[in-house]
Amino acid sequence: MLSLDVTATLAKAITPSFGIPDQEFSALRTGMRKYVQNWLKEREKGEHAWSMDPYNKDTVENVQDMALRAKAQRIRTVVWVGIGGSGLGPKVMQEVFENPKTVEFILLDTIDPAIVEMLTELVDWKHALLVVASKSGSTLEPMSVFFHCYEKLKAALGEKARECTVAITDPFSGPLRAFCLEEDIRMLTIPTNVGGRYSIFSPVGLLPMALLDGDVESFVRGAKEMDTLCQNQTLEENPAAMLSSVQYLLDMKKNYGIRVIMPYSQRLVSIGRWNQQLIAESLGKTETRNPVPVAAIGTQDQHSLLQQWMSGPRTQWILFIREEEKKRVFLPEKLPQPFEYLAGKSFGRLLDACADGTAAGLTSVKRPHATITLPRLDERHLGQLFFLLLAEAAFLGKLYRIDPYGQPAVEIGKKITKEILSKGKEDA
Repeated sequence: MLSLDVTATLAKAITPSFGIPDQEFSALRTGMRKYVQNWLKEREKGEHAWSMDPYNKDTVENVQDMALRAKAQRIRTVVWVGIGGSGLGPKVMQEVFENPKTVEFILLDTIDPAIVEMLTELVDWKHALLVVASKSGSTLEPMSVFFHCYEKLKAALGEKARECTVAITDPFSGPLRAFCLEEDIRMLTIPTNVGGRYSIFSPVGLLPMALLDGDVESFVRGAKEMDTLCQNQTLEENPAAMLSSVQYLLDMKKNYGIRVIMPYSQRLVSIGRWNQQLIAESLGKTETRNPVPVAAIGTQDQHSLLQQWMSGPRTQWILFIREEEKKRVFLPEKLPQPFEYLAGKSFGRLLDACADGTAAGLTSVKRPHATITLPRLDERHLGQLFFLLLAEAAFLGKLYRIDPYGQPAVEIGKKITKEILSKGKEDA
């Protein structure tokens, strides 16, 4: 089971001036118990629908069947088209599970013409599976890229292109669904009451994992294990309640408004960006106080941001994510004299030393940080991690009194963009 260590956010570790005193947790304990109870009651009424996705056996079976069909078609490349939660979640799956033995996974989450041209020219469309994920079925970026790619697929396969295309969208409405019905394109669905950034346990997250030979059942089992913990009403036994309490108290009581999520694993670089979107779109809805998320990665950002965190204004706290079990890759046993201290050591040991050094350095200057540790980066623990962060967002909504669902401000920009593009065709 993954673990959460918040010791370095506490007053006893970094003094009452900069850390959370015990009495602050005590004051929050009763309120958090009530919030957990309300969360469970709301789930019984059908709210927080994402939290029930891991229990949907039909979705798991449909995804597994789709992946088996792709193998039978001898698919070599998956071209995944999506943006926001429909791109960042699959990107995590790509980083964790893609390897030389799996299909090639190309994620198109941009409309930058140079990148679109480069990536689509790399694809052997005769052996490709095109997947488009869009809950609304109308979002500009994925739909424009999808139609571009679908033309290339049709040029390579003719009428058989629809057999190598999958859409993930709303089960009842939307222009993408209508197009797929007209073209006879296979569809998987995102539950109507599950938003894109909460869709990791829907086909948006499960299908890329299955296509990359991941164990989908282990992934949802990990989510259900974390769900059990997140239903505990005792703060110390509920990691999502504890993490959200730390976030809230550091922000509201100590003015650490910026939350930095920093994995020390290159395979988890995109979980930082995924959590950044989750927090920003879910809670960035007031002009007074709400968390301001920032994604970082270790060790690279030790060399770009750590100076600021160590000596700059005390405005941020750091959430590290680490994995215990790592690949065994070693340096040579003999190295030149200035580098003898590295001889024979594993890269995992080096990575741990850098993470330990960063954490200890922050503690030494009384800067708060917490750590989520995964015993290993596999399907089960990844499921636990995703569910923990989603449940935390739900509890943060209660603590800050902000509805964590919907993103009304984003829709304003989408509407204006559509109006601009509807004024006429581009000149040749």
